[in-house]
Amino acid sequence: MNGNISPAINRDVLEELYATYNRREMVHPDPIEFLYGYEDIRDREVVALVASCLAYGRVAQILKSVGRVLKQMPAPAMFLERSSPETIRRAFAGFKHRFTTGEALAALLVGARRVIRLYGSLGVSFEAGLSDEHETVLPALAAFVRELTDETDAEQVPSVPSPADGSACKRLNLFLRWMVRRDAVDPGGWDHVPPSKLVVPLDTHMLRISRALRLTQRKQADIRTAEEVTAAFREFAPEDPVRYDFALTRLGIRRDGDLDAFLKRHVTSEAT
Repeated sequence: MNGNISPAINRDVLEELYATYNRREMVHPDPIEFLYGYEDIRDREVVALVASCLAYGRVAQILKSVGRVLKQMPAPAMFLERSSPETIRRAFAGFKHRFTTGEALAALLVGARRVIRLYGSLGVSFEAGLSDEHETVLPALAAFVRELTDETDAEQVPSVPSPADGSACKRLNLFLRWMVRRDAVDPGGWDHVPPSKLVVPLDTHMLRISRALRLTQRKQADIRTAEEVTAAFREFAPEDPVRYDFALTRLGIRRDGDLDAFLKRHVTSEAT
């Protein structure tokens, strides 16, 4: 699977975990819940971009910050289309979410505005960079980031790193999971992007789980590790390698999700 290591878990256990946690009632608290109120895909993708790019830190603060942003733009796509860059900057001048300033948030939204005006939607822009020859979404994601930051100093938009720079792009891969997959948790909407090309949203929590499951031996949460972990999950779910992401990340987040107990109960000493 990955070099000389074999996974310490089997598909049946992952499917059991999926059945237990991959349900709508298990979502809260999670920023994905903001997407559920938007039936228009053009609105949903803007909300997903904002919610994913602010998805770091304490979850209570994430929910508060995302909610504050969305109050300023009740019809997100229309707000961006009809607002000038200066209007957007004024609207979020006092915003602050940990390291994300109002200036950085405005730069992201101004970039999204430019992309929407150029392509019609964020989804169409992303699809323009996708090729059948690409094994994963990473080349398209790199192109998408270039579009978002084309007329902006990249340092002003730290929430949109590129996989071309070696970043695992956890938040942007989370954004893609939300917009591409469609099940009880992920609402989808970007139907022309194959779930088989998605990459696991890798952070230190998911890295710990992946190392414990022997899906990787790497110690850095970078893009190489994300690709290796994704390749391992692809062995279990070739058409949907990110299928187990939400369920696995519930472990250690929800009070009823004890990661250590799960690992002790299910992780085998040898590959099964």
